[in-house]
Amino acid sequence: MDEQMCSLGLEPQALNGEQERQLDEEGYLLLESAIDSQWLDQLREAFDQIHTSEGTEAGKEVAQMEGVRGLADLVNKDAYFDAVYLYAPLLAAVHHVLKRPFKLHSLNGHDPLKGSGLQTLHADTGQECVPGGPYHVVNSMWMLDDFTAENGATRVVPRSHLEAGRLGDYVEDGLADHPEQIHLLGKAGTIAIFNGNVWHSSYINRSGAKRRTLHCAFIAREHKQQTDQRQYLRTETAARLSSLARYVLDVA
Repeated sequence: MDEQMCSLGLEPQALNGEQERQLDEEGYLLLESAIDSQWLDQLREAFDQIHTSEGTEAGKEVAQMEGVRGLADLVNKDAYFDAVYLYAPLLAAVHHVLKRPFKLHSLNGHDPLKGSGLQTLHADTGQECVPGGPYHVVNSMWMLDDFTAENGATRVVPRSHLEAGRLGDYVEDGLADHPEQIHLLGKAGTIAIFNGNVWHSSYINRSGAKRRTLHCAFIAREHKQQTDQRQYLRTETAARLSSLARYVLDVA
């Protein structure tokens, strides 16, 4: 575990052997029932309130996608999100993959509407993949609703983080189904964690059922954040942050 985080109050939580194997070999891990029912309700309510209040401006800090209820810079939007980027099992998984100090990359929201949501297969890093690392990004999806085949559960290509080079060396049409893709299905309250080099994308929501998720991504500390927390940090947010939170956000 990151020694600096532990010195600032993080209680280390180790992964078990099977969880480490899944991250190393498959490139992803599912933590079922990780979000308790009360916190889940709080996160859902905060998600919807923020989207309603921001309207057409929602998600503009990062990118807006047609047909998707997107949110961005959630660090500054509600205190209920603080525990997301400080969740100890998630930080343990990030450290296991990156094997060096890291920080929050971004914390955003995503909810594809009926008939929308398909993205091209992509990796979350601009670096060429070197099997075995070093890796640069770890992403996580917090399932606020059930992820099903019908509502567009995120697709991933297992073991694609072990392919040398870039995705474009292997895939011509990133919108097409990949023969080895699977969908990360899970009940609301599940957290999916995956190596940023794993090929993945949002998928089509055919049923129109809600598929709200939080994307909480981390990046090695030598790289720039997707959301520069020093630039966006609000006074009221700074006032409530612990020393550990400041370090994870890189605003210390």
